[in-house]
Amino acid sequence: MDLEYLFTLLLLLLSGMVAFSISTLTAGGGALLLVPILNLLIGVNSTAPVLNAGNLLGRPVRLVLYWHHISWRAVLWYAPFAVLGALGAGFLFSRANLPVLQLIVGLFLVSTVFQYRWGKKERSFPMTFPLLAPLGVVISAIGTLIGAGGPLLNPFYLNLGLSKEALIATKTANSFFMGLAQIGSYTYFGLMSTVEWHQALALGIGISAGNYLGKKVLHKVSDLSFRKWAIAFMVISGLMLIGQAIG
Repeated sequence: MDLEYLFTLLLLLLSGMVAFSISTLTAGGGALLLVPILNLLIGVNSTAPVLNAGNLLGRPVRLVLYWHHISWRAVLWYAPFAVLGALGAGFLFSRANLPVLQLIVGLFLVSTVFQYRWGKKERSFPMTFPLLAPLGVVISAIGTLIGAGGPLLNPFYLNLGLSKEALIATKTANSFFMGLAQIGSYTYFGLMSTVEWHQALALGIGISAGNYLGKKVLHKVSDLSFRKWAIAFMVISGLMLIGQAIG
C-alpha cells in the first residue's frame, strides 16, 4: 500500500468518526454528510457502495448502545420491506437518474422546516405503524441508490411519537437489516472490489467511534432541542442534495 492510499483510508476513518458523532445528535444524516466527502476521496461511482458497507460495519456498536430503546413493532413493519427495496435498487443502480432523485429528496427534506415550524410542533401529519411497510420499500431503495436515505425517515418516526433514544435505536435496527441486503445486492452485481472493502472497513471503524462519542452527549440533550436539531439537519441535508443535483 502506498502513502496516498493509506492517507485516504485515514481520512475516511476520521470523516466517519466526525460525521456520526454529529449524526447521533441530529437523528441521523451522518451518511449524507459523508456523501460529498466520499465523492471527493474515492469518486462518485464508489460512494454509495462504500458508504453503505462502512455504515453496516459501524451499526453493531450503535445497536449495542441503544438495544433497550428499540421499537420492535416499528422494526417488524419496516425491515422486511426495506430489504425488498434495497435488493431491487441494486439492479437499478446503473440505470437510475440520480440527480433527479437527489433533487426530489432534497426538496422534501427542506419542506420539513415548515411542517414542524422549527420543532415547535411535535407532529406534522398522522402516522401509523402499517405505513412503515411501503415506506420501507421506497426509502431503502432511495438510500441504496444515492448512498444516504436516513433523514427521510425522521419525519415519519417523529410522527409516530418515538423518543430521541427510541428513534435512533429503531432506525439503527432497521438500517442493519437493510444494510445486509444492500451489501448482498452490491456484491451480486459486482460493485464491491477489494479496494472498496478496505475503504469501507476504514470508514466503519470511524463510524463505530463516532457512534460511541455521540451517545456520551445525547442524554444531556432535551427532546425539544433534539427535534430542532433533527429538523435543522434535515434542511441542511436537503440543501446539500439539491446543490449536488443542480451541480
